[in-house]
Amino acid sequence: MLSLARIRDVAQEAGVSVGTVSMVLNHNDYGSAAIRQKVQAAVKKLQYVPSEMARNLSLRRTMTVGIIVPTVSHPFFAELVGALEEALYHLGYKTMLCCTRQKENAEHVFIEMLQRQNMDGIIMGAHSLDTSLYQGLKQPIIAFDRYLSPDIPIVHTDHVQGGHLAAQAFLQHDCRHIVEISGSQMVKTPAGEYHQAFNEVMQAHGVKTDVVALPWNGFGLAESLALAEQIFVDYPDVDGILGSDISVSSCLQVAVRRGIKVPEQLKMVAYDGTFITQNGICRLTAVRQPIEDLAGVAAQKIVNMINGRPDDSPWVLPPILLPGETC
Repeated sequence: MLSLARIRDVAQEAGVSVGTVSMVLNHNDYGSAAIRQKVQAAVKKLQYVPSEMARNLSLRRTMTVGIIVPTVSHPFFAELVGALEEALYHLGYKTMLCCTRQKENAEHVFIEMLQRQNMDGIIMGAHSLDTSLYQGLKQPIIAFDRYLSPDIPIVHTDHVQGGHLAAQAFLQHDCRHIVEISGSQMVKTPAGEYHQAFNEVMQAHGVKTDVVALPWNGFGLAESLALAEQIFVDYPDVDGILGSDISVSSCLQVAVRRGIKVPEQLKMVAYDGTFITQNGICRLTAVRQPIEDLAGVAAQKIVNMINGRPDDSPWVLPPILLPGETC
């Protein structure tokens, strides 16, 4: 039976101490070239496989990054989590997922785990109402499209440009009354900038706009369908709708049921541009957030923070307009 080599066997073979072997394996620039060559030759000869757990303990690392989102049942967060997990995997990190919707104190638990060094960093993308949790934290945290603290950097889409892209799509047509579906007004995020930018352009062109908000953490299909029904009751003259993919998909479903022709009588633009904009009754015209690129930036930046490396690369990425059949 093949016996597994231990670190002391490598030390004996190389003629150095166990501590020297550990330092050489964990730090590429430790010791002289001759010492490193001896250790590497012993490792190869004995087919020594270092213990990842022991290595992580010596470095005070878990090689795990926490991801906090409201839910993965929402298309945007589903795509985001998948892209983050893949990006972190290629950087040598595992992920721990926390969904906060309908869970009390979920954020508190994750922050405590970070402080106890059960994970190396957090990418925070939930709709937090208690941002005091993040004040004064020294551990690595990156916010994804959320305002948490002046000391915590944010990765997000250029939502002002996104609002302008949506406005340009509607201005190609003669819309007179557009309803915007936003997230809860209780949460302040960079994404709110696209509504502001959109409204400024529409008002400059004399187009009436109304904003209706989903309830806090209202990410489900049931909430979106209920709000869609209410929009057509409250705004019978609506001829344009702007909102997230799932909100606009719900409005499309209700419009078809009510016999409203899209896009002849009603124009629609979705904001996010996830896979569901391409898989419904018809392809939704959509402003696409660069989810994979955003995830890649967030993953690289949290790893750089964990390793104490400076990072001056951009935090804000541009969206694009996906042509569709609804505007």
